[in-house]
Amino acid sequence: MASLREPAGKPWRNMKARNKQGWSRREFALAALPLGAAAEVRLPVRTITRGPRFHWFGYYDKLQFDSTGRFVLGMEVGFEHRSPRPGDGIKLGMIDLAEGDRWIELGETAAWCWQQGCMLQWLPGSKTEVIFNVREEGRYASRILDVKTRKQRALPGPIYAVSPDGKWAVTPDFRRLADTRPGYGYNGIADPNREHPAPEDSGIWRMNLRTGEQKLIITFAQVARIANPNFDFSGVKHWFNHLLFSPRGNRFIFLHRWTGGAAGKRRITRMFTANLEGKELHVVDDFGFMSHFVWRDAGHVLGWASRPPRGGRFYLYEDQGSRVDVVGEGVMTADGHCTYLPGNRWILCDTYPDAERYQQPYLFDTRTGGRHPLGQFLSPKEYTGEWRCDTHPRSSPDGRSVCIDSPHDGGRQLHLIDVSPLVGG
Repeated sequence: MASLREPAGKPWRNMKARNKQGWSRREFALAALPLGAAAEVRLPVRTITRGPRFHWFGYYDKLQFDSTGRFVLGMEVGFEHRSPRPGDGIKLGMIDLAEGDRWIELGETAAWCWQQGCMLQWLPGSKTEVIFNVREEGRYASRILDVKTRKQRALPGPIYAVSPDGKWAVTPDFRRLADTRPGYGYNGIADPNREHPAPEDSGIWRMNLRTGEQKLIITFAQVARIANPNFDFSGVKHWFNHLLFSPRGNRFIFLHRWTGGAAGKRRITRMFTANLEGKELHVVDDFGFMSHFVWRDAGHVLGWASRPPRGGRFYLYEDQGSRVDVVGEGVMTADGHCTYLPGNRWILCDTYPDAERYQQPYLFDTRTGGRHPLGQFLSPKEYTGEWRCDTHPRSSPDGRSVCIDSPHDGGRQLHLIDVSPLVGG
């Protein structure tokens, strides 16, 4: 594993023995010492997909593991380093961790992007169903697939985020995203409002996953009319991205973004929360820079933002309130893809490539303030821009395993990290 950074004086790559979980010692990554720690922690890293085709999952806030932790979802493609063309499809599958990491093909789709795939995820509350987006008959839609029976159910619209009870989905306009934020929208259907800065007939839709009923609940024009004290909307183009339900499912987050006008080519952001009707809109942050975020619980949101007077930090926001606290001061010092492990003690996050192009997923202990790196993974220089490969760490339901996307060994593949030595259990 020459592409993992090997600690000096630690010939761990040459060890062949396997432990009782089947991890090879040559696959161990030595985690750097956490703050205040007295001993090293070695964490097993196992590659669970193989070439010649490339595999990844995408975003960090979707359910990749099934409820048992045995099956891990992934997507497969035959090329890298360019934008998807309308005719490019990807394969969907799951890896059986209990049977030698066997790849089980589930289907295919032409509605996908490099950063978030086709929104493939397990349907909350179901042990056997997954949901994903498709492109058909000149529109984007979605399907629910039972991985055991292979029965499918078609839904008339695409999905982005799914409620914790599996009954609802919310989605932005993927046609507009393809134009405003390449790498997040889908190529193949043009945005009919491309020249319109804030259309009334587009925005965020809610869909009933049982009946297929859809409703436009928030429009671009509506949000553009909500003044921002820090920015002028004259001459700007608006779009929405990054939707996420609260753990209770009664509210969701979305990012309102724009370019143009006084912003020029800069991408400016403010964060909102709303209820399932698109009402009770609450501005969480309107200082212009909000990046990755996650709900800690039904009333609090953790997100990387830049706000006066402290600048770039991870902040914990009170939803529908005004309290804002810094998290991980001096330790979680850069933007990353953040989630909480079950119980909310541990924050799982990562870093973008450093000067030597290594990415570092890590765990932050909210009790001790310690940061525990999970290994360092090379991202070759070809992986930049739209087709970069962020690690996007995602945890198993029990919080003992973490899956990442990484291209460190000849192309993007899925890799499993055993974090149980750190988190226990």
